Amino acid sequence: MNNRIPIILDADPGHDDAIAWVVANASDRLEILACTAVNGNCNAYKAAYNAQRVMALIGLDVPVARGRNCPLYRPSLSAPANIHGESGLDGPALPEPERELEKISAAELMARTLRNSREKVTIVATGPLTNVGELLLGYPELKEKIARISIMGGGIKYGNWTPAAEFNILIDPEAADIVFNSGIHVIMSGLDVTEQALVTPEDVEEIKQIGNPVSDIVWQWLEFFYRFHLSIGYKGAPMHDLCAVMALIHPEVFEMKDMHVEIETEGMYTDGKTIGDIYGITGKPANATCIMGVDRKKFIDLMIDYIRYYSEVH
Repeated sequence: MNNRIPIILDADPGHDDAIAWVVANASDRLEILACTAVNGNCNAYKAAYNAQRVMALIGLDVPVARGRNCPLYRPSLSAPANIHGESGLDGPALPEPERELEKISAAELMARTLRNSREKVTIVATGPLTNVGELLLGYPELKEKIARISIMGGGIKYGNWTPAAEFNILIDPEAADIVFNSGIHVIMSGLDVTEQALVTPEDVEEIKQIGNPVSDIVWQWLEFFYRFHLSIGYKGAPMHDLCAVMALIHPEVFEMKDMHVEIETEGMYTDGKTIGDIYGITGKPANATCIMGVDRKKFIDLMIDYIRYYSEVH
């Protein structure tokens, strides 16, 4: 009997997206069925190329597709190059793609994957929710095939791109609104938890000692990524996107709270805000499990253990 959770990985790699995929691929609790790329940290073309290269690095051979290169209804934002670099995944050289892109869109690949799966599938979305929103708009009959959607996005208490909004949600709040109002349960790894999930320079030194082909890339990614964060006062690099994977395989390291969450799509100062009914004031039923805290040491120790997995397979 297969006890692994079937998942689709949807991302805009991105250093922390790539590390999330490294861990997901190493976990014996997950079965990756497909990968899709979305416009976010970089444009969708770069994101798809980065996804293909990460897949080649970790030996992940599943269908992969590129999503649309803009949000559903508005022009796109983009992350400045000093965070992820011009490629969206600057740093060490990566292998060239081994798996070609499917000749269908990301939403079409998601739909095909859902149709073909005998079990309900979990979508792990660590970029803007454009591809998932397009899937739900275009294939509403497949909603029942989605077990849940684990996202990195939002923040109950604050934002990081504006005082109110987190980057992934702000890029495509209309898509986020579709997701949160879909009736599918959302696990939300927002800034409340992800900015606690820090990899420090000391942690990177431990990863350097592992010495397998994947760990040698990961520590270089981390050095690139935390250089920016240290420069603006962080004590390390937040593993934003890894939280959305870890929430599925190690929920015990997190503090979680169920609540009703709405997405602001029009506010002059609050566009893109995830508004969590943390005290149950509205009486509306919870549509999301919001992760609010993490045991940082256990989280990082687990991450490092998963990176060690690649010593066994190389």
